[in-house]
Amino acid sequence: MRDRVRRAGAIDDSIREIPLADPAAPPAALRDDPDAEVPTRKLSGIPARLVTVLAAGLSLYALYWVVGIVQPQIYRVSFLLITLVLTFVLYPAVPAWRGRVAAVDWALAAASVLVLAWPIVDFDQFVYRAATPSGPDIVFGTITTLLVLEATRRTVGWILPVTAVAFLLYGYYGPLLELMGLEIMAHRGYSIDRLVGTLYMTLEGIFGVPLNVASSYIVLFTIFGAMLQHSGAGQFFITWTMSAFGRSSSGAGPGRTVTMSGFLLGTVSGSGVATTVTLGAVAWPMLRRAGFSAEIGGGILSASGIGAILAPPTMGAAAFLIAEFLQITYLQVIAMAIVPAVLYYLSIVLMIEADARRLGTKAVDVHLPSVWTLTRQSGYQFVPLVAIVVFLVSGMTPFRAVFLATMLAFVLSFMQYALDFLGVVGSDPAVRELRRETALRPSRLVTALETGGRAVLAVAATTATAGIIVGVVTLTGLGLKISSIIVDLAGGNLFFTVLYAAVAVWMLGLAVPVTASYIIAAVMIAPALTLVGVPDVAAHMFIFYYAVLSEVSPPTALSPFAAAAITGGNPFKTMMLTWKYTLPAFLVPFAFTLSPEGLGVLLQAPLADIARTVLTAAVGILALAMGLGGWLRQAATTAERTLAVAGGLLLFYATTATDLVGAACFVAAIGMHVVRTRD
Repeated sequence: MRDRVRRAGAIDDSIREIPLADPAAPPAALRDDPDAEVPTRKLSGIPARLVTVLAAGLSLYALYWVVGIVQPQIYRVSFLLITLVLTFVLYPAVPAWRGRVAAVDWALAAASVLVLAWPIVDFDQFVYRAATPSGPDIVFGTITTLLVLEATRRTVGWILPVTAVAFLLYGYYGPLLELMGLEIMAHRGYSIDRLVGTLYMTLEGIFGVPLNVASSYIVLFTIFGAMLQHSGAGQFFITWTMSAFGRSSSGAGPGRTVTMSGFLLGTVSGSGVATTVTLGAVAWPMLRRAGFSAEIGGGILSASGIGAILAPPTMGAAAFLIAEFLQITYLQVIAMAIVPAVLYYLSIVLMIEADARRLGTKAVDVHLPSVWTLTRQSGYQFVPLVAIVVFLVSGMTPFRAVFLATMLAFVLSFMQYALDFLGVVGSDPAVRELRRETALRPSRLVTALETGGRAVLAVAATTATAGIIVGVVTLTGLGLKISSIIVDLAGGNLFFTVLYAAVAVWMLGLAVPVTASYIIAAVMIAPALTLVGVPDVAAHMFIFYYAVLSEVSPPTALSPFAAAAITGGNPFKTMMLTWKYTLPAFLVPFAFTLSPEGLGVLLQAPLADIARTVLTAAVGILALAMGLGGWLRQAATTAERTLAVAGGLLLFYATTATDLVGAACFVAAIGMHVVRTRD
């Protein structure tokens, strides 16, 4: 395949060392579920065939759910049943068991079938016993809780299950806190019967909002992403951006290419790590030839990859939760995410410009077909992405929109056959044959469905465990208590409440993945923001962006660590450079929480406020890029950098006074620099 592409003249000798992955194969990140701390097993024989049947069946079941009629609680229970079985077969309990499926794994899978078949078989009576669960209900509910915790441990590590256990203990031993002098946190306590009834037998615990989002929104988008990836869209997006942005006499050209590739590829994956790994495999040799060090190249790759969580229309799992928690349409979430996503990538591009000039990187000659040629030959790959937005704007539900877009991606994978049949003159025969190999014929379609089903496993376990936490928080009223504590510590001051909330979400993200971090913060920290007057939409978007900080913060900084593994750079230095590239964008949430005018960043304000806040935020990012990057025409002095950073920070505070002062500081920094460097 690689020889055919080279014969087609797709890539010249200057970047021929870049490994061209099979565009139909999922990236390693999707195959091995990199968002999990434990990689999946490489299976063969009967276990492998079982996984294929169950994972592909899960995808088909999710697609059927869109057009069929399935009772919500039955659907969520059966969805969790399949994902638990797959998790215990695919994820080893300990690394030493990675080579085989142990007896205990089969036992846990069988137990999952038993305890989750019970609510389905006895459904008519089951739902009415939540207040007074029977003996079997209590036993099966307890086992289900333990199975969910173990599945979560296997997929994302110990911290989230231990956190859930701590919440369960809090729910049971609430009265003891009063004896310990923690009256503000104390409550009357709940028995095992009550906890099991809430968490296992209602839609307020394990089967609550988080799992509902995973089984509806998220799984459909993972299937959609898998379809696009297996039909060659991911590879096309990278090639297209290389052609569009790689041709530059500037040494920043390769960095810009990677950044824009991350944006387009992120619309397919919705995963920061998956995008980072896929980009790294293709683009790191180009960055290295341009003169970027292993650590800086890794920072560019991981920062660009993390943007997949923020970039519409797919975004990360937490974005779907925003729509569910706020009871708004997903189209509204997409609209609110547009400007912050643009500012995020603008931040990376400007930082790259500064580093490229400081490091003296050189352009890499990339000989690819023109953008027009690529668009004319394979531009139909963009159609499913555009179609989702069009469907949503037309008033269609997100479920049906992504379902139809998935069907469209399937049909378009056969486009080359259709063009040949119609006698349309295509491109080079080798490229046409390559396109045929990405057609979703039966075997490849099954593989794509399997990939989509497997990609949701870690999210399903995480959201089920998060449901346990949400159930306890709701039952005990802990969320309002934590919110009151945050507001009291801030003295009711808006700025300090927002600052403490940011720190709290950031610290939470150090321990748990983005999805779990958002869910916990949504019930415990978002109310603190609303108590001091922050609108609901701004509060939830704020905690969403700070939950994403877990992607660049230890110990869960998987994207920088994955990039460092590809480039051979120092993981810690790579992580800190990723911080530098993304930091200006993570100040954007302060703009839409600290003042009503700032809601313009979320497109939730009058047009005049939208224009002003977007412009000042963009200028603020430019100022921070100068200050943090340390370069404009030449290296900036400490005074110039200090003024630029101060101006950038003030420009994020969306009021007329701070905008004027911030702009003055930035202009002063530029003026000092120009005068000093004038020939």
